[in-house]
Amino acid sequence: MDALLERLRAGLPAEALITDPDVTASYAHDMASFCDAGTPAVVVLPRSVEEVQHVMRTATALRVPVVPQGARTGLSGAANASDGCIVLSLVKMDRILEISPVDRIAVVEPGVVNATLSRAVGELGLYYPPDPSSWEMCTIGGNIGTASGGLCCVKYGVTAEYVLGLEVVLADGRLLNTGRRTAKGVAGYDLTRLFVGSEGSLGIVVKAVLALRPRPPQQLVLAAEFPSAAAACDAVCRIMERGHTPSLLELMDRTTVRAVNAMASMGLPESTEALLLCAFDTPDPAADLAAVGELCKASGATEVVPADDVAESELLLQARRSALPALETVKSATMIDDVCVPRSRLGAMIEGTAAIAEKFGLTIGVCAHAGDGNTHPVVCFDHTDPDESRRARASFDEIMALGLELGGTITGEHGVGVLKKEWLARELGEVGLELQRGIKSAFDPLGLLNPGKLF
Repeated sequence: MDALLERLRAGLPAEALITDPDVTASYAHDMASFCDAGTPAVVVLPRSVEEVQHVMRTATALRVPVVPQGARTGLSGAANASDGCIVLSLVKMDRILEISPVDRIAVVEPGVVNATLSRAVGELGLYYPPDPSSWEMCTIGGNIGTASGGLCCVKYGVTAEYVLGLEVVLADGRLLNTGRRTAKGVAGYDLTRLFVGSEGSLGIVVKAVLALRPRPPQQLVLAAEFPSAAAACDAVCRIMERGHTPSLLELMDRTTVRAVNAMASMGLPESTEALLLCAFDTPDPAADLAAVGELCKASGATEVVPADDVAESELLLQARRSALPALETVKSATMIDDVCVPRSRLGAMIEGTAAIAEKFGLTIGVCAHAGDGNTHPVVCFDHTDPDESRRARASFDEIMALGLELGGTITGEHGVGVLKKEWLARELGEVGLELQRGIKSAFDPLGLLNPGKLF
């Protein structure tokens, strides 16, 4: 410990190091349940690339593991500390270095908060689409590490599609530049995409070149009530089959709707079994919403209500963004799943989740990026009750198994971390797992970067 601190202090300002155990403990884990976390030796908050390089050279010399972190809003344990590690928190590297309306790019440090970037580019008539529900807190570095998504993915895609280039500090302290600033480029292997979603296991992202779009018109939202989740999912299939491209297509089941009302008094219709939100940011959103409204009625919607204006639309979106925090208030703890299935199997996924909830006698609310088939079943349980905690974990596993059976994946946007290591092996298979471990070894031969995550 003394040798580690001495070496770190040689290249870092005093305020960049935190050793108080009461403070370092607060950096030990992200927001996931059922994920082990160790005790860090020290927390480092660098402000420059050179300081990150110094940390990695020190870690390599002393063979100390390093756990990179952003805002710790993750839901898989990917940012959890390991015993004796250096926690490398990048939140102080929070500068927007460049915004180019001509090239339609932004160059940012990893600690920039998603919402901060969105607002900054918006002032120039531009748009950064990836918008996780935690966008007011989560950082771009964390978004890149977990390949996060958001509410608008159905039209605009996920984080990976907006990362053009990266500057990465490797495990031994060397600096790697990947990708490009240009609109096109196919020189060599696509190392940029390799780092997106790698959960800090291959290198430390210290700069990112992000693609931007022109700011679209303000979107309008429609809310449709359904007598069953199956009927709502049928409407989703009809909407996509007919070629509509909504900017948002989100679903909340009755449990979620009631939780949102209880927490925020939103006035959502509690009699509904499923509430579908559909938005368009097209030149004539009212016409698009009218067409979708007819499809919802054909699928059995009992009520279809298009928002009258942008303010009402924003209120509905706020209700959806409140879904996960609201479900966290139902019991003392939650496990938030992240299973993505083909859109055509969305109904089967939600119905199967309801059956699992009944089997284990648990409350499981479901909200979903329905247009992507990305479901978030949230298992609500009392963490002080050992039996209920056991049932919660068992139900979580059965939900993931169901997703794989339906041709899906164990994570659409939250990542693997600690929580889903076993399930990643099942999804990838032996050959896939062997190759992924080989890639990890090529970038991090000593296994110092975020050990114990992914596999």
